[in-house]
Amino acid sequence: MTEALFDPRRTAFISIDMQNGVASHDSVPHSADEVISRVSDIVDATRVGGGLVVYVRTSFLPDESDALHPKMDVSRPARPVRPEGWDQIVPQLKPLPTEPVVVKRSFDAFYGSELDLELRRHGIDTIVIAGISTNFGVEGTARSAYNMGYDVVFAEDAMGTKKLEMHEGSLKNVFPYIGRVRTVAQIVEAFTAGQRA
Repeated sequence: MTEALFDPRRTAFISIDMQNGVASHDSVPHSADEVISRVSDIVDATRVGGGLVVYVRTSFLPDESDALHPKMDVSRPARPVRPEGWDQIVPQLKPLPTEPVVVKRSFDAFYGSELDLELRRHGIDTIVIAGISTNFGVEGTARSAYNMGYDVVFAEDAMGTKKLEMHEGSLKNVFPYIGRVRTVAQIVEAFTAGQRA
């Protein structure tokens, strides 16, 4: 008998930046539309299995004075003009009143947010993570999850980023060392297997 990937009732699915401002981003190897659709599949399975769905979105004060501004080698683009609603969860994903929506202001959804507290209050020991971008929001959040002692499962075909080498670098050189990399189909099966028994 194959060992279960995780206990659904002690597992949270964390979707990273599935918000209106990201829905139009260039994303490879999976388009933003594909990522959103697959994230939706995992959300449905998480609910069926009795897990916790957590939505993470990036947002700032109107003047973005709460955004980070460190010195970097990469030149910082001018502050973008944000369309109204850019920081809201995409219409395809509708958080239930019982599903936390966490705001992040950096690549790491744990930093300066209530994410860890929400997970611990719900008895979570494992997180499944997906979204955009693979090498920024997903990886940044997963690194903290690892440091905090969570088991991490990556939905490899429900994430994407601007350049293929960035995606593959995280997937091959980082994720296997801090968690387990699985397909959406495997994750959906793990969440729903007990409901079919």
